Amino acid sequence: MVKDYGLKQLKNTKYSPTGSGMVFCDPDADKAREYFQKQKPRKMTDKTTTIKEAVSNQINDGDYLGVGGFGSNRIPTAVLHEILRQGKKNLGLSGHTMTHDFQILSAGECFDRCDAAYVVGLEARGLSKSARKMFEEGKVKATEWTNASLAWRYKAAAMGVSFLPVRCMKGTNTEDYSAGVEMECPFTGKKYLAVPALFPDAGIIHVHRADVYGNSQIDGITVSDNDLARASKKLIITTEQLVPNEYIRRHPDKTSIPYYLVDTVIEVPFGSYPGNMPYKYFSDEEHLKEWLNAETNPETLKALLNRFIYSVSDFQEYLSKIGGTKRLAELRQQEVLVEK
Repeated sequence: MVKDYGLKQLKNTKYSPTGSGMVFCDPDADKAREYFQKQKPRKMTDKTTTIKEAVSNQINDGDYLGVGGFGSNRIPTAVLHEILRQGKKNLGLSGHTMTHDFQILSAGECFDRCDAAYVVGLEARGLSKSARKMFEEGKVKATEWTNASLAWRYKAAAMGVSFLPVRCMKGTNTEDYSAGVEMECPFTGKKYLAVPALFPDAGIIHVHRADVYGNSQIDGITVSDNDLARASKKLIITTEQLVPNEYIRRHPDKTSIPYYLVDTVIEVPFGSYPGNMPYKYFSDEEHLKEWLNAETNPETLKALLNRFIYSVSDFQEYLSKIGGTKRLAELRQQEVLVEK
């Protein structure tokens, strides 16, 4: 069932939503704080596990997910594959800047509600027919936002407040389909749009390196991942490399996600494949094209999903099926050449 938290609460205030969208997560910062205080482990303990155990223990049917990365960069592909294998359903989803990650979850029909900023498209590569079909057939309830406003919803949650006032979306059709609330600035009397805090039940972020406790480092752009990590009630980290805690301590300025935010850590080399991992490996454009071509027919898509996701035991077996070490080495070389 889709939960309409915010709109019901707002009927008792002097403000009313200006858009027709629904609020899929409770924006109450005090309730979230209570959860963090009572249920969020803060001990510096070994949190390493497997992808299978992380998805089984941390993601439940009906949960709301926040997925890290940006576009096709640094996406947590390994976890998303496992979500399909375990048949998770009725999830909520924050579609901040999603491309192939959104395509995967759409192919598995894993979610039934979505806060949509950038979804369905795979940038210059084209549109995902699986994703379009989900919306066209009414299988997903959607509330629209801009990339900025959805990022600021994470920011509000990370700050521990229930909303932030913004100027974006004002006077646009996006505002009409959002769940924003027009408000008056108490200092100037000017009009702003209040956007509700977003506290995902589970956040999933792929990083360059982490230690066993969850201290995580990201090379290159982080976009909203630092706020997503602080907003999520449960946080799954996958990492290209597990490093000693001594390395983390020698480079404290690089640690953007501290251990006390993290619930589980899994070492997954090439965990963003077929997405790009900045400074590590380039996106596999041939494989992404294969996905798009398969989506032209339900049977070819079913065969692709069975070959690469449902019939394999884990992500490493998937990587072996797409060309193994030879193909991955080629993608490493492409990223090196791009960087030069």
